[in-house]
Amino acid sequence: MENKIEADVAAVSRIDAVPSILEVVCRTTGMGFAAVARVTEDRWVACAVRDEINFGLKVGEELKLETTICNEIRGSGQAVVIDHVEEDAAYCLHPTPAMYGFQSYISMPIFYPDGRFFGTLCSIDPKPAKLNRPEIIKMFRLFADLIMFHLNAARGEFSLELSDSLRTANSPEDIIATACELLGRRLGVSRVVYGEVDESGQYVFMRRDWTGDGVPSLAGLTKVMNDFGPELIAALGAGQVIINEDITLHPHTARYADAYSGIGVRAELLVPLVKLDRLRLVLAFHRDQPYRWTSEEIDLARDMAERTWLEVDAARAQAELRTERDQSRYIFDSMTEGFGLIDRDWTIVRMNAAGLKLLHRTEETVVGRNHWEAFPETLGTEIEALCRAGKEKHIAGSTEYPYKLPDGQTRWMEVRVSPALNDELAIFFRDITSRRRAEESLRREAKRKDEFLAMLAHELRNPLAPIGAAADLLQAAKLDEAHVQQTSRVIGRQVRHMTHLINDLLDVSRVTSGLVTLDKAPVDMRYVVTDAVEQVRPLIDAKRHHLTLHLSPDAAIVTGDGKRLVQIMANLLNNAAKYTPDGGELAIGLNVNGSFVSIEVVDNGIGMRSDLVNRAFDLFSQAERTPDRSTGGLGIGLAIVKNLVELHGGTVSCESAGLGKGSRFAISLPRLVEPDDRAAQRLGDQDQQELHRPLKILVVDDNKDAATMLGMLLKASGHHVLIEHDSLQALAIARKEALDLCLIDIGLPGMDGNALAERLRKQAETAKCTLVAVTGYGQESDRERARMAGFDHHLVKPVDTQKLFAILTGV
Repeated sequence: MENKIEADVAAVSRIDAVPSILEVVCRTTGMGFAAVARVTEDRWVACAVRDEINFGLKVGEELKLETTICNEIRGSGQAVVIDHVEEDAAYCLHPTPAMYGFQSYISMPIFYPDGRFFGTLCSIDPKPAKLNRPEIIKMFRLFADLIMFHLNAARGEFSLELSDSLRTANSPEDIIATACELLGRRLGVSRVVYGEVDESGQYVFMRRDWTGDGVPSLAGLTKVMNDFGPELIAALGAGQVIINEDITLHPHTARYADAYSGIGVRAELLVPLVKLDRLRLVLAFHRDQPYRWTSEEIDLARDMAERTWLEVDAARAQAELRTERDQSRYIFDSMTEGFGLIDRDWTIVRMNAAGLKLLHRTEETVVGRNHWEAFPETLGTEIEALCRAGKEKHIAGSTEYPYKLPDGQTRWMEVRVSPALNDELAIFFRDITSRRRAEESLRREAKRKDEFLAMLAHELRNPLAPIGAAADLLQAAKLDEAHVQQTSRVIGRQVRHMTHLINDLLDVSRVTSGLVTLDKAPVDMRYVVTDAVEQVRPLIDAKRHHLTLHLSPDAAIVTGDGKRLVQIMANLLNNAAKYTPDGGELAIGLNVNGSFVSIEVVDNGIGMRSDLVNRAFDLFSQAERTPDRSTGGLGIGLAIVKNLVELHGGTVSCESAGLGKGSRFAISLPRLVEPDDRAAQRLGDQDQQELHRPLKILVVDDNKDAATMLGMLLKASGHHVLIEHDSLQALAIARKEALDLCLIDIGLPGMDGNALAERLRKQAETAKCTLVAVTGYGQESDRERARMAGFDHHLVKPVDTQKLFAILTGV
């Protein structure tokens, strides 16, 4: 599995859909098939598929591969891992292996954030697999969590898509058509119908609908309500959402199955709108076969129906205002959003109660006054541009505007301006602050996800670079014992670093998913602190920090898991040492205060801005990362600390006076007053080819292991190699040596690789030298910056030796 980590990381960094996650599942496990499945009508149906062994399964088709196992997982909530089907007595029950030809099987349940069952993540292969069960279960749990994260993000993106689409619709008819189509395609139903109920409640007019391929439209038809069951209509009139999985079996509709059959309906979901104790509208979702509606679909239908009705109300109000002025008073009084009317002289002649309430104004301060005098803050803004376009060009428009209330608060308003009769302007507005915050939250979460995936790929590529170079060197050259030992030490160090990163990633998944079980016993926190100091001592000594300990002379006993408590303290102390410049001051204080044990970790390091303090314990939260990645890490240590402290019944907080002013982390744990007595890849054919001539090459990388291994590989291929770890020293060497090629790391401290390349291009001795960027940063923007800086080639760590030797051959 370790041999696939490079490909897996590259795939993870590109994840933007569930199929991409399934690709990573296959690459990581070496299995040829992966799918996400959900149960429908007691049949497991594929939602997403990755199929390299060609079972021929497509999205929407029944997952017959192992329905029995899927049902077992739904019942138990536990993962299933099968090495060899024919040897596993529990699952050798029916002709599945003979029919489909698979031997190994992994399946993991997927849950919603609130704990409800969603479906399964399955992976299958024709051959038996020797699987490390504990590790494969950990990894699949991470993949399942990642799939649910993406699906939740997709739900939010659909909500934003619907809002954006409805805002651009110009009429109630357009809004209804747009919403019906988006919802129909999203839910995969055969028909979506928007029905209006007449005043008597006896008839429903199918105003608009959307239908799938081959499904007849009902738009324009009028139906008798009771033809579909009086009990059902009564329930709709009471405002109940109707969930009907089979028309022929539901007690409200079984007797009226012929009426439903006549319009091609076998299952339906009905969302009513009741106003003033009367059923006004029904949004119906139809299927032509029996179907078990999921809670996710029901919630989505209800939420989107309410949003659509609000948009339809607003659009209809505007249309009626423009075309039927005699009904304007009714519209004006019944609207729930803000409305104002401005005459040709810019005098505000009307504003409804909802508008005055939204603006925190009284009628006396608005109506009868010139608009620009009543709202001078809108001069020079997009509001003024919209109003003048409506007046002068008779063009309707809309915008989102931050309105400052009299008490100083800022609320976001969606403002729509429409030209009215007699050169008047109708202005509609509503408070969208909650929606703006939700959208911003979704954008922040998406950005944090993208940044974390890119950073994870970068952090894992770094140790892979020297490992790959060392492996190539061991295969390509005859080394003496000293060089073999040196290469082995490099591989060992970097593998330990990568293992630490992966363990952190798996640990945060266990902790945040509530899968950690504490082995609790009385623990003296004084010994916990000293154990943590011992763990972090190498880093403290390497950075020449001065550490001060202030430990209470009294026993500081808590009930907890000793190993996890040491992990908490080691994470905090490691952070303090890592983010404090060399020679800094660190201090740990432990005090017993009544029924609590308090611990503080204080440093005089780089400190934090107030915004970072507020989100320091959020998952994947880090200060801004610089190209030299000097602090490293995945940004998950403090999230683990917070979860573990809370599992122990304690609290954790952080403070900082600002950048450069250090940080203080404080933990409070319940004290136990009366404790009991439990005191590497092969070189390709191109790599082996003879090069035209030996080259003089300069390798510049602050990672000494990576530079050494790359240099040894090039020397073994017959080249003359110079190695330097500092940009200024590299410039000095370049002036003296007639270099053919420079291999330069981008993430250099001080002057980074891009700046060094610009200097080399301006230097006469190296103006025509071939410059190759060798870096852990592999996004398109990184390649573009490297090209602008003067690099001829861009290689991502770990270096593909075939590409490198092709470049050397070209030189």
